[in-house]
Amino acid sequence: MAMSDLVHPQPPPQPPQPPPTEEKRPDFSRDSAANTPSDSYVIQFPKDHIYRVPPPENEYRSKAYARRAARQKRRTCCRCLAWTAGAFAVLALALASAAAVLYLVFQPKIPNYSIDSIAVRGLNLSSNTADRPLSPELDVAIRADNPNKKIAIYYRDGSSVAAAFADAVLCRGAWPVFYQGKRNVTVFITALKGSGIRLSGATRKSLTAAVNRGAVPLDFRVEVPVRVKFGAVTSWTVTVKARCDVTLDKLTADASVLSKKCKVHVDFF
Repeated sequence: MAMSDLVHPQPPPQPPQPPPTEEKRPDFSRDSAANTPSDSYVIQFPKDHIYRVPPPENEYRSKAYARRAARQKRRTCCRCLAWTAGAFAVLALALASAAAVLYLVFQPKIPNYSIDSIAVRGLNLSSNTADRPLSPELDVAIRADNPNKKIAIYYRDGSSVAAAFADAVLCRGAWPVFYQGKRNVTVFITALKGSGIRLSGATRKSLTAAVNRGAVPLDFRVEVPVRVKFGAVTSWTVTVKARCDVTLDKLTADASVLSKKCKVHVDFF
């Protein structure tokens, strides 16, 4: 067999190729964008379907929810108030119990104070000195009596003692700082001084008339911060206030006390 007689396989025929076409580019024109679908939608409602308040068919349910929320809020507030009131009640009960125990154990009594004597200087009321300011000085002997068997008293700094006639304050001073033991009586002298005191015409006339009668009423006001010692326990600072009405026979260094009366009370807070 000759080489020319051999049959060579032929590749399968290729399908006809379409002619090349121009590549299409996206059209971003306005008309194209308007006709292109997107993922966003606009839904229009009629104006009569837009409500600022719940529609009638949901009004009852909305009011029910509002009432339920209001009741829940009231219950929460009431619960908080109840807890607070209960805590205060327990605290008040504890304080009252402690005070009752202290009272039964120590049987506290308010101290007694009185004025034993007063030496007066600088109160010259003669007609020749009517227009001059006064500089009165009083040396006041005060008796402090602590009647308690189990309580001591610390008299602290920051006190005030004032002497007045009618509504005119004549002089001021201070209560001394000291420790007063149980069932102790202490007598001390405190100096009260005034400077540039000008009395009105009516007050000067009334004071002169009292001197001429031989009975001059003076009013003493005392405020003293103290701490009270109960056994080994010392209290917080409380204020002892006293008011003493004293009548002197004259306004001199050798004046005598005709009458005296003192009232005492304690401010615990």
